[in-house]
Amino acid sequence: MSDSGNNAFWQTKRLEDMSPAEWESLCDGCGRCCLNKLEDWDTGEIYWTNVACRLLDDGSCRCRDYPNRQASVPDCVPLDAHAARTLSWLPPTCAYRLLGEGHDLYWWHHLVSGDPDTVHQAGISVRGRTISEEGMEPEDLEDHLVDWPGENPMED
Repeated sequence: MSDSGNNAFWQTKRLEDMSPAEWESLCDGCGRCCLNKLEDWDTGEIYWTNVACRLLDDGSCRCRDYPNRQASVPDCVPLDAHAARTLSWLPPTCAYRLLGEGHDLYWWHHLVSGDPDTVHQAGISVRGRTISEEGMEPEDLEDHLVDWPGENPMED
């Protein structure tokens, strides 16, 4: 939070009113949204895997080609304010989701802590916990189901 006692931009602005730089700064770099997910068509339930998009750098938890990601990965979903409020698969710790639901950022978010590594130190990120989808058949995703990406360790 701001040391001056003034509220930070994410506490005073709606998602729709943020500048592009403010919007981009909300990403905590956890990489959870870059994991492959399976959806039960009958129930809508989301099942998480530890299989990462081929563009995700497992060490930095950032996209290797962010500016061109949608050309490289056509099913990469761009986030906007509407999506942040409606996508059921956004991780529960995601800043976009939190703010869209009226919550504040967690202590480990770099905008609060001042350190981009706190997301990793807090165990929120996917660092060292993924395998790449490169060369994997879609039907093999079921062999890589995990619970942790859809969990919020801050609520334990």
